[in-house]
Amino acid sequence: MTDSIGAVALDTGRELTLAAQIAAGGRRHAAVPVVFTGSAGTRETTVGGLVADAEQVAGALQGKGIGPGDVVAVQLGSTYESAVVQAAVALCGAVLLPIVLIYGPRELGFILRQSGAVALVVPSTVRGRDHAGMVAGMVAAERPESLRTVVVAGDPVPSGMTALAGLAGPFTPPDPDPDSRAMLVYTSGTTADPKGVQHTHRSLLAELFSPSLVRRTRHTVRQLAIFPAGHVAGLLGLLRILVHGTPTVVQEAWDPARAARLVDEYALTYGVGAPVQLAGLLDEQEKGTATLESLCEFMVGAAGVPPSLIERADAAGIPAYRCYGSSEHPTISSGTVDDPLDKRAHTDGRILAGTEIRLVDGFGEDVPAGVEGEIVTRGGELFVGYTDTSLDREAFLPGRWFRTGDIGRLDPEGYLTITDRKKDIIIRGGENISSKEVEDVLAEHPAVVAAAAIGLPDERMGERVCAVAVLRPGATLDLEAVRAHFAAAGLARQKTPERLEIVEEMPRTPAGKIQKFLLRDRLL
Repeated sequence: MTDSIGAVALDTGRELTLAAQIAAGGRRHAAVPVVFTGSAGTRETTVGGLVADAEQVAGALQGKGIGPGDVVAVQLGSTYESAVVQAAVALCGAVLLPIVLIYGPRELGFILRQSGAVALVVPSTVRGRDHAGMVAGMVAAERPESLRTVVVAGDPVPSGMTALAGLAGPFTPPDPDPDSRAMLVYTSGTTADPKGVQHTHRSLLAELFSPSLVRRTRHTVRQLAIFPAGHVAGLLGLLRILVHGTPTVVQEAWDPARAARLVDEYALTYGVGAPVQLAGLLDEQEKGTATLESLCEFMVGAAGVPPSLIERADAAGIPAYRCYGSSEHPTISSGTVDDPLDKRAHTDGRILAGTEIRLVDGFGEDVPAGVEGEIVTRGGELFVGYTDTSLDREAFLPGRWFRTGDIGRLDPEGYLTITDRKKDIIIRGGENISSKEVEDVLAEHPAVVAAAAIGLPDERMGERVCAVAVLRPGATLDLEAVRAHFAAAGLARQKTPERLEIVEEMPRTPAGKIQKFLLRDRLL
């Protein structure tokens, strides 16, 4: 792969649209390599080639009457076709709605109806299953009123649907309002109810051109992309490829052994992913599957990050650091490779330029310095509101401060640490216990691969601490060993788990977050 990476200044006027920035990126970074690898093999292309193909599909969408304001849903994996289609939707000025591939007819139908999508792009099959047939059945049973077109990537293509192959037409650059919607993404949910998050061209470009993220590092950037295409992080990763010309290898589906080999094969220097993915790479390095010698930096987020994981990566020669954000406000804080290990392991970095935060109590009032509070944010990359506008009333404080629902604290040097989710606090005997603190200690046990802590109802105490763990192959763990481990860690006795459940794997969102509501449902 070549060693180029570009960072361009964000101009005014028409440049404040995704379509203009992607088109400019296709010209400016035409020769920058992009590799897609997955079940169908490996496809090597360039940013210029990808944008040229996307313009052909964008022209076809325009020929179907699709343009600014129209919502186009794309439910594809992290494939070349997915990148082309997502870029095409943005190029024609329409509203891009990425949908995670695991959603079935119930979730998909809800999103299509609420979003008012006029077109849907899906794969023919998913892991051998007839996905397009499932969509055809859903559409026949309850066709969303707005849906006009269903496009299918691959074969076979059900009757009444359009094949993506050969879809092309003359493209005319659009001129959408920079403050109009450009992306609608549904939170994939650590709770049961997804919410439609609306972003404008301006808010997405504020994220893409954040001075803290478009910085020159001490090394040449060649990145591994492993976030799913239906997740906001996957989409933002694609946009960074197109706009900034970052040489990238995109992995269709997470496979730690394959990912580790890709790092070595393409001499990749940078990665970003969830804790489970960084841990997977480190496991492969320990097995000798790959050296990871080229990997100079790994940013980890999208889920709670145990300090022990960052310390393990550092010991393995990979400087890793934490970041914090959400679908609503994509990047709020981030560490850097230059931060000391203690800050990289135990904090979520400093607040990014252009973003403001406050820490507030239950009444929305600022808490004293050094005291934990709910994090509220605002800034250029903040979303404009939910599709269901009734949700906005609880989401914002006066002054358009967004209530993240996360609890955190700021240290004297300006580093932010997420200590818990408001709804994840375990209240035992009237005392608040941070589930994240329990999880971090449990994750330090040598037998544990993944950890979660939840509060289960208790008649006497209100709630008791339940630890859920995934163990390393061949390892064993019981409650007595957990109690001894917590005692050695020096935690207060009431924070020690009173129940232990061993599971083979954690229920997770496509971005890697543990779905605690599903764990609670299983254990109640």
